[in-house]
Amino acid sequence: MATIDEILRVEQIEKDIYRGPSYPSVLRRTFGGQVAGQALVSATRTVPEEFGVHSLHGYFLRPGDPDIPTVFLVDRIRDGRSFVTRRVTGVQNGEAIFSMSASFHVGSDEGIEHQDPMPPVVGPDEIKDRRDTASEEDRRLFSEWENFDIRIVPREQMQLSDYLAAQQRVWFRYRHRLPDNHVSHVCVLAYMSDMTLLASASSVHRDERVQSASLDHAMWFLRPFRADEWLLYDQTSPSAGHGRALTQGRIFDQQGRMVAAVVQEGLARIIKDPNVQGIPLRDEKPS
Repeated sequence: MATIDEILRVEQIEKDIYRGPSYPSVLRRTFGGQVAGQALVSATRTVPEEFGVHSLHGYFLRPGDPDIPTVFLVDRIRDGRSFVTRRVTGVQNGEAIFSMSASFHVGSDEGIEHQDPMPPVVGPDEIKDRRDTASEEDRRLFSEWENFDIRIVPREQMQLSDYLAAQQRVWFRYRHRLPDNHVSHVCVLAYMSDMTLLASASSVHRDERVQSASLDHAMWFLRPFRADEWLLYDQTSPSAGHGRALTQGRIFDQQGRMVAAVVQEGLARIIKDPNVQGIPLRDEKPS
């Protein structure tokens, strides 16, 4: 499979116009994290170095074709002294498949500081590598991300809250060394943030087969981090209904610092056709 460096290596084809590469995929639709990551890379190419991205808000408008590149059109909405705003539209075959707004903040500002503590959790070394323990169906799916180490905390090893409807915790990291510049880690985490989050909504519906797809995705980058070191993705789903699920994630490093926060709504439709899988793979009967 392609490395994350290859996936996020967008090509400038004109001023404020970029092209994200396509690579072989087991998925029938382009992975949402890939589109979001490439869009964010495109936006950062138009922003001065003293500004770092602090938030993004994206909408997945149409399923992407994983076999063709995506063109990203960047609009320079605002260039201020403290904040810079960009809007990015991802296009395939003349149609928008993704729309994102990204905000960048100058790194020299100072202010109040606090954060929620990291929840108690077993360490990643106490959980087996998922590629060694997954079922054949899961193994095919996780082969899409073989360069990522993804370890879902077993439910029996979690301290659950009675005040949260659905909960899941995941340790993850990129398996290989990444460049030391922070922009690389931010864009890789944007890619990673779409992994497993929507599945948290199904953590209390184990007997239901659910068709899932990302609909919109918002993310805030709070503190510096490395995406090639272990990060805990503390995930909850406060509500699901009408074929959609709302999910939330807080991302901590191993020192307990909250480095990012994510909110996503996705399709969570009950599957009635036994030939349809939750995540559409290449050999699946189209829904």
